[in-house]
Amino acid sequence: MFKRSTSSIMSNDDEKNPKAIEPHKAGSETLHQSSFNGIAFGYCVSASLLSIINKWAVMKFPYPGPLTSLQYSTSFAGVLVGDHLKLLDHDSLHRLTMWRFLLAAVIFYFFIFIFTDSELLLHANVDIFNVLRSAVPIFVGVGETLFLHQLWPSMKIWLSLATIFVGSLVYVVTGHQFSVMAYSWGAAYLVSMPIDFVYIKHVVMNIGLKTWGLVVYNNLEALSSCFL
Repeated sequence: MFKRSTSSIMSNDDEKNPKAIEPHKAGSETLHQSSFNGIAFGYCVSASLLSIINKWAVMKFPYPGPLTSLQYSTSFAGVLVGDHLKLLDHDSLHRLTMWRFLLAAVIFYFFIFIFTDSELLLHANVDIFNVLRSAVPIFVGVGETLFLHQLWPSMKIWLSLATIFVGSLVYVVTGHQFSVMAYSWGAAYLVSMPIDFVYIKHVVMNIGLKTWGLVVYNNLEALSSCFL
């Protein structure tokens, strides 16, 4: 009758001694940081491999439009199969949501991807593509602050982005395989992709789609525009 649970005793002990919960908080923060680092590392690896695969694909099949259509259809079908097998869950399709997402999917994602991303890979090496892409975050940071009303990045972040950008410029200047066509598409890439990222983030923040729902809407509407 007068027995107290172990969790209750531990809770009272923690209240009496706040320092006792500090190791738990430290462990939680360490786990969160490790998870974040793992996601960042996985993104770097997958993005690098994707660039190589896209370069190989565009060399074997130098038609950016049809190649992009195949990519969109594969992604869309993959989500549908995963949902059918109960491996993931995506948002249902609604006409109003499709209309709200239309501008982002058709204009900024479809046309920009074909006429900058694929064309850049077609006319430049993968290393040039990766270097130019590494300069995109500095413009995205400015766009998020000006148009999404987010806080300016810290000085450490600005220094890191500036280092990446200067390294990109040095690489471009000293490149041994300079091509006017390649760097023309590179300039278009640096202009269009930050606009794409900022606008897509604006849509995602206001439309309320889940991750897999975003994949479905984006690929379906972009794929539909291929047949217009």
